[in-house]
Amino acid sequence: LLVDCKTRTMNERDNNIELQAVRELIVGKDFAGAQELLAPLLREQPDNIEALYMSAVCHRYAGETDQALARLQRLKALEPDHGRAWQEEGHAYRDSGQTNQALFAYSRATHFNSALVAAWREQLKILQHAGLDEQARSVKRELTYIESLPKALVSVIDLLAQRRLLKAEDIVREVLKKAPQNVEAMRLLADIGIRLGVLDDAEFLLQAALHLEPHNDRVRIDYIQALRKRQKFHAALDQAKQLLDSAPGNLQFRSIYAIENMQTGDYDAALKNFDIILKENPNDPLVLTLKGHAYKTRGQYDDAVESYRRAVAKQPQYGEAYYSLANLKVYRFSDDERREMQKQENSPNLSLADRVYLNFAMGKAFEDAKNFEKAFEHYARGNALKKQQSRYDADEMSKDMEAQRKVVSPGLIDRKNGAGCDCPDPIFIVGLPRAGSTLLEQILSSHSQVDGTLELPNIPSLAQRLRRPSTYNKKGRYPEVLAELEDTELKRFGEEYLRDSRVHRQGAAFFIDKMPNNFRHIGLIRLILPNAKIIDARRHPLACCVSGFRQLFAEGQEFTYDLADLGQYYRDYVRLMDHWDEVLPGHVLRVNHEDVVMDLEGEVRRILAFCNLSFETECLEFHRTKRNVRTPSSEQVRQPIYRDSLDAWRNYEAWLQPLRDALGEDICQRFEIH
Repeated sequence: LLVDCKTRTMNERDNNIELQAVRELIVGKDFAGAQELLAPLLREQPDNIEALYMSAVCHRYAGETDQALARLQRLKALEPDHGRAWQEEGHAYRDSGQTNQALFAYSRATHFNSALVAAWREQLKILQHAGLDEQARSVKRELTYIESLPKALVSVIDLLAQRRLLKAEDIVREVLKKAPQNVEAMRLLADIGIRLGVLDDAEFLLQAALHLEPHNDRVRIDYIQALRKRQKFHAALDQAKQLLDSAPGNLQFRSIYAIENMQTGDYDAALKNFDIILKENPNDPLVLTLKGHAYKTRGQYDDAVESYRRAVAKQPQYGEAYYSLANLKVYRFSDDERREMQKQENSPNLSLADRVYLNFAMGKAFEDAKNFEKAFEHYARGNALKKQQSRYDADEMSKDMEAQRKVVSPGLIDRKNGAGCDCPDPIFIVGLPRAGSTLLEQILSSHSQVDGTLELPNIPSLAQRLRRPSTYNKKGRYPEVLAELEDTELKRFGEEYLRDSRVHRQGAAFFIDKMPNNFRHIGLIRLILPNAKIIDARRHPLACCVSGFRQLFAEGQEFTYDLADLGQYYRDYVRLMDHWDEVLPGHVLRVNHEDVVMDLEGEVRRILAFCNLSFETECLEFHRTKRNVRTPSSEQVRQPIYRDSLDAWRNYEAWLQPLRDALGEDICQRFEIH
């Protein structure tokens, strides 16, 4: 392994040297010489992104348009969102007189990377020449904005498009050292914070930037996003209202306002605003899809299907609409729909997001057709595309969980006994996604004394804060800092959690927080909220992991993009839960999904007794409970218990060896996996 790593490092260094030499030849307009250097590299590494891009540039300058476009098609197949590849394609089409194709390519280039000044300028020329004045004005505004920025900030935008976040952060912080009140630098640093999950800092930066420039729409839109991610939905709605009031005719602002109405549960207002937009722009697939989401959350299945289908009809390449149909879980694609998705997935002009959506939707379609080999192929392809964007490191996650086991000891729990906030209101449902947590939430929230809320970000956000230096945590170490916190701090954190989560409650005595990843922070929860109830929603490892692999998670569950990562995460989860059982005996109730399915009443009574709640028959008729459900299981929990899904993983048994290997011998023996 060490030899392989050393060889790979040497090869990467050699490639960088060669590519730098190629760049110098291109700058010197020696395109033939550059191609000569690139040829052997591309023979050895036909998927080298930079080599493909440089070869396309050389072909174009040599007047070899077809060869340039062929290189770019290959590059886009590997990295569909490569802004510079789209820009180069625009240049190739422009040079060959194919104006419409050039305009499309330039538009895609700036969509994926707004720092590409040349693509903005070429778009503007084409639009002005064609007399498309409204579109030209829009492009002109964006071009003027980019040209007004310092070069350093343009490079930051370029780096963000390439997902090089740490390099971008270094540059923008240098800008802010020299100009602490540069609003655009503050906005970009907040953008990086949002992408890295440092949401409280991002919110603070955007609030300060908005104070400096109250009429800066870009800042306000980003501020709304930060508030939404922190689940400060009413504050986000207030900002969205201010944005819309500043320009009532702006359809983008109205769409943002409608989304925030959805987040606060006002679906009537959201649907009304979506209809206003669709009256002016009936072909907007994004708004049609958002409207479908509103219907889905309210339980209006037929209306959701109709809206998603309209989006597909208006734009057949719009992958999110297909995936939204699949994500209803109970929807069945027709043969014609499956063939259309296959046709669209083969298009070279799909974005990475659309390609991911289509692959997951086709996975569901082939699954419904009982073609499990093709279904698995598409699920694997969609996950591989997501993983290529991810920064997830399975070994680092293992270390993080191991640190919890080392730090939160029986001695620490004994020393801190009596600290924290003694309020018993929260009921935490933890575990892995797709383990049945939404079903448990639906059962419990059917009780008259329990409010169902959301997957609240408060505990992970607190853990993130404890990782960074502060007045009470000089070195920024979590979970090690748990042993150093004063009792008063623990109590304050518990009270803060209750205060911040109150906005999601409807007045019942207890409420549910079903953020699954909170199992990693049970020690923290016990220290700040010692009387909170914790339920571990568990499911057979192969059933749980395969279900996670078949579900597209946009963020927060990046371990699901790879079978080996899934197995390692499940193994670490079981080890950590074993530790919590040892350190906090009786404090966590384990509920196996299979037991709930086979003995609903017995498990419901056990859960209610653990939560000190009286038995109510409504908990057995959970599917009749009228409430908004935002998780992928929303349609499933509106139906009675069914057993069909228990062994659905067996359809994919032939392809699960990487998962079995990662689970390890102990887990396989424990769950009788052969």
